[in-house]
Amino acid sequence: MALHIPKCLELVDLDQQMTSPAAKVPYYPLVVDKGKGATVTDVDGNQYIDLLASAGAINTGHCHPKVVEAIKKQTEQLILYTPVYMYHRPLIDLSQKLIEITPGNYRKRVFYGLCGSDANDGAIKMARTATKRKKILSFLRAYHGSTYGAISLSAVSLPMRRGLGPLLPEIHHIPYPDTYRTPFAGMSEEDVTAYSIERIKELFTTCVPAEEVAAIFFEPIQGDAGLIVPPTGYVKALRELCDTYGILLISEEVQQGFGRTGKWFGIENFDVIPDAIVMGKAIASGMPLGGVVAKAELMEQWEAPAHLFTAAGNPVCCAAASATIDVIKEENLRENATEIGAYTLSRFKEMQKRFEFIGDVRGIGLSIGVDLVKDRTTKERNTEAAAKVCYQAWQKGLLLSFFSGSVLRIQPPLVISKQQIDTALAKIEEAFEEYEAGAIPDSVLETVKGW
Repeated sequence: MALHIPKCLELVDLDQQMTSPAAKVPYYPLVVDKGKGATVTDVDGNQYIDLLASAGAINTGHCHPKVVEAIKKQTEQLILYTPVYMYHRPLIDLSQKLIEITPGNYRKRVFYGLCGSDANDGAIKMARTATKRKKILSFLRAYHGSTYGAISLSAVSLPMRRGLGPLLPEIHHIPYPDTYRTPFAGMSEEDVTAYSIERIKELFTTCVPAEEVAAIFFEPIQGDAGLIVPPTGYVKALRELCDTYGILLISEEVQQGFGRTGKWFGIENFDVIPDAIVMGKAIASGMPLGGVVAKAELMEQWEAPAHLFTAAGNPVCCAAASATIDVIKEENLRENATEIGAYTLSRFKEMQKRFEFIGDVRGIGLSIGVDLVKDRTTKERNTEAAAKVCYQAWQKGLLLSFFSGSVLRIQPPLVISKQQIDTALAKIEEAFEEYEAGAIPDSVLETVKGW
């Protein structure tokens, strides 16, 4: 039975008449009215289990009482006095907490922005200023955001670049170590590691002198590329390569930070210490905030107004972020991400034995990708399957999305319960069965565009 969504459809039509299409990647006509924990409710009263967590931004769950209370209390006291000119306690308190939870036994400093995108822009400025070098390395199929610096770092989608040039100069892209879609058939993790590191060294000896490279921006799990998990050996080799040439290793944790992988930050799963961590999304449970924590000396060579914003690090967002860190600690959400994530991964691997169109299942914690393919040998992406399964899941009361053309994105709020994940998995399995039986009409592809 189709969902009854007359109010949703009316509001979607109004939205489409007024807002920029460049700001929409549509999946289905859902107008969210309210959220609580791991569920959301639309304006027509339909309730859904949320497997997307607002693009990984709501790790503590929707409207967590402690976060809501912190926001309310702070708005009654002070909404904004720009920290560019003055000081306020919520920013100082949050900075202390971030310095405490980020890896690295060295003196640290923090700067703030409004999102992960401008945090990446700031990290570019910081790296170039601190090292007196201009070149930056990022990865093919990386996504870092939509400001000019972040787009320049990104290399995942032509539409986000087409017609926007010139982008920032001196940013070069290198292959990410993908152990599923390997450069050559039959490659082991060790082969992929060696190949990928060799491509960087080749760059250094042909067209990008290592002594001119300021930093490498690295996602510890390559998010929008389809949640690609690199070999541990690669991450360690990358750190060693950076140390050899005096290059900063910047861990881009906008999607994987704040407990998503069962650790505070994704890089911790590889026992590697970066020089800086870029953060956003889940930092303030949905409030607009981003920032970078880095070795103190990296920020001590630039001067205002090199990177500042009037409302960045405002008291309300800082209060929300402090409460977010407290909730993750007090409610053991990192442990829940590890436990529920391992269970979910195993359930999908069981489904993989049944359904030939599941090519790969991968992830760490509650950052899981289910890669749908047309053929397991060629590994050709099955965008149609991903779109139809996501649409059918929505009809069954799930918020499920896909990216990289074929990868189901399993990134629910970290508060999700075993019962909720079991319900969600059962519904996804039903959608798999219906897709396999040809029971999902092609007409849904007109609605689901995906990413």
